[in-house]
Amino acid sequence: MDWSHYRFRSVWDLAAPPARVYAVLEQAEEYPRWWPQVRAVESLGPRTGAGYFRSFLPYEIKVTATELLRDPAGGVLEVALHGDLEGWARWTVRPRGRGTRAVYEQEVEVRRALMRRLAVPGRPFFRLNHALMMRAGRRGLAAHLAGRPEAV
Repeated sequence: MDWSHYRFRSVWDLAAPPARVYAVLEQAEEYPRWWPQVRAVESLGPRTGAGYFRSFLPYEIKVTATELLRDPAGGVLEVALHGDLEGWARWTVRPRGRGTRAVYEQEVEVRRALMRRLAVPGRPFFRLNHALMMRAGRRGLAAHLAGRPEAV
């Protein structure tokens, strides 16, 4: 087993129409407004940007994301990730009842030296860190969609 390889899947049920959820998710440069662990996003070109993330653990992750797929009709956003993490991430947005189910999937290999050295003993903490980040993201997006940015 490669202890530096991770596969994540998060499911967010949201009380907003799929088109609205998709429209918010495709604006990555706005994530810091509603997702506290996304510290900054900067454009590096029309299909590329840099993101800076920090959750519970005291380290920041920097990645460059390059758009692979933007399909509003299919409800899919997918990027390639490079930097402290190498791999891909994908949002899939679908109707669910009166709202939306947004599924986030990510498959990455950690490239950051410290995280690789701590791969075995740190793995449960890294997974928990990611889970806490995703939970805060869901809460922040739900508040943003409901027009309550102060709830973030």
